[in-house]
Amino acid sequence: QVQLVESGGGLVQPGGSLRLSCVASESILIPYVIGWFREGPGKEREGIACISVSGGPKFYRDSVKGRFTVSRDQDSVSLQMDNLLPEDTGIYYCAAQKGTTPVQNMCDHTFRQADTVWGQGTQATVTS
Repeated sequence: QVQLVESGGGLVQPGGSLRLSCVASESILIPYVIGWFREGPGKEREGIACISVSGGPKFYRDSVKGRFTVSRDQDSVSLQMDNLLPEDTGIYYCAAQKGTTPVQNMCDHTFRQADTVWGQGTQATVTS
């Protein structure tokens, strides 16, 4: 089973940028639909950006649309976060499902939940 490792979190001022990366240990990510989920302080974990196996279809939550960009190659999936807001603060998790889960279903996490593999998370804090 694939193991996921996130990196790239940190502390940034509002309006700044961070780039998160998710890599797989001992395997490659080609067969997996990938999602970035965020768990803000006192909030439930929410899927914010998801990308298909091909890298074509993508889904963005309205709260990040136009500011975040998800991309992938065979070894990693990145989340470029620009114009960050304090409400973007949280732990960011990478998640994977093998197969062809539609990207919105992946982000809504309403399909094959038991098959989801999670990373350990990386903290992003946006504050002045």
